[in-house]
Amino acid sequence: MPFRIGHGYDIHRTVAGRPMILGGVHFAECPVGLDGHSDADALTHAICDALLGAAALPDIGHFFPNTDPAYKNIDSQILLQRVCAALRERGYEIVNLDASLISERPKIAPRLQEMRHRLAASAGLAVDQVGLKATTNEGSDDIGRGLALAAHAVALIHKL
Repeated sequence: MPFRIGHGYDIHRTVAGRPMILGGVHFAECPVGLDGHSDADALTHAICDALLGAAALPDIGHFFPNTDPAYKNIDSQILLQRVCAALRERGYEIVNLDASLISERPKIAPRLQEMRHRLAASAGLAVDQVGLKATTNEGSDDIGRGLALAAHAVALIHKL
């Protein structure tokens, strides 16, 4: 089967004193960031997991463990670049990515295009190969109260 689909999901709690990075874009206006070992970019992590899953490879934590100091505060765009390179080395071409961010804050819509461009550049794709949407949890659960942020992603890859 030449086409394969993968799904990725990530969630991080918000925390004071960290920058908010989503899709490789810094949201300086946001008073909180995401808690994590790397830059905690939940959107990029979900995309990495979707790509890895499509290729039937282990998840992002296997390749970039949070116990390894080499990945402390690392830019997740570097992780995405490495994941894409690993897929290409295995003979896969990325057809497209699609992701959804679930967040009460920061407001994502004004920065969607900037994030699409950044993710496309990191993945070596055209911008029209990256879909991105944002929604809220309408005030319900920890995400709805602004205590966490989550992302879902799907990836379609093709075996060359």
